[in-house]
Amino acid sequence: MKLVGLFCGGYSSEFEISLKSAQTIMDNFPNGYEVVPIHVVETGWFVPQGSEKLPFSIETMSYSTNGAARKIDIGLIYIHGNPGENGKIQALLDMKGVPYVNSNALASELSFDKWYCNQFLSRFGIPVAKSLFLKSRNEFSEDHILKELGLPCFVKPSDSGSSFGISKVSKAEDLQNALDKAFEEGDTVVIESFLKGTEVTCGIYRSPNGLVTLPLTEIVTENDFFDYEAKYLGQSQEITPARIPDSIRNKVWEVSKEVYSLLQLKSIARIDFMLVDDIPHVIEVNTTPGFSGASLVPQMLGVHGKSIRDFWTEIFEVELASNKR
Repeated sequence: MKLVGLFCGGYSSEFEISLKSAQTIMDNFPNGYEVVPIHVVETGWFVPQGSEKLPFSIETMSYSTNGAARKIDIGLIYIHGNPGENGKIQALLDMKGVPYVNSNALASELSFDKWYCNQFLSRFGIPVAKSLFLKSRNEFSEDHILKELGLPCFVKPSDSGSSFGISKVSKAEDLQNALDKAFEEGDTVVIESFLKGTEVTCGIYRSPNGLVTLPLTEIVTENDFFDYEAKYLGQSQEITPARIPDSIRNKVWEVSKEVYSLLQLKSIARIDFMLVDDIPHVIEVNTTPGFSGASLVPQMLGVHGKSIRDFWTEIFEVELASNKR
């Protein structure tokens, strides 16, 4: 029986959310595998076993229990942010020759950075918001930002998978505080023009029979936007399937498949859109979307009629098939 190392935790503000996602996955893991959680923290990686924390070696990709070393056969990375969603653990597993079921290091890193990802997609004609990229707080003057993007606008950490640090700015005097908040979460920041429309999100994955697009979820938030509180503290309505015409739904599915293929993604991805005059504009691409009981993808799977266990069974079937080629 193959031993799957489920990497969770990480170095971002969404550490606890990652642990919840990992628990849902472990509770519904495919039959025929053994799964072990690997907690990734900055002070050292470990496998929790009762009250013990068994050290995990990144050199040997193994841990010891009862005097015996156990090396993982396959990796499943479910860290929302650094060092998982941005591709660093994928690169490490590549060097160690350990297969994994996630998108590869390049695809993960590219999709993780909001500005670089959207610039890449825009070169292929995928509609995205107009934006400015900042490496420091004072890179552009306030006048230049307002002239280029107008108000309201969104300020986001560009190189962070977290829901933290994002602000909707409606007044010029709030811009600097929003930049400070974003730079606390990431080293680079993107400012995007406001897209007025209906927000929907699409789950997509590769099954043994090809790409599968899940029922769309419509986001109706009580807050100014789908921030951490709206996403995790119940301050939003998440309506699945989305209340949009079939023709628009089909267009979102079509663009989702194009984005998934352009970025050469694997496993599950969730692509967020704003429908502006019925045209899907990509907001961001998530290669490690939340997977707790209250998260969007499990909700989509439920409406689709697919159990979480059957879903992950399909993901692993694809990985095993690709390793045999």
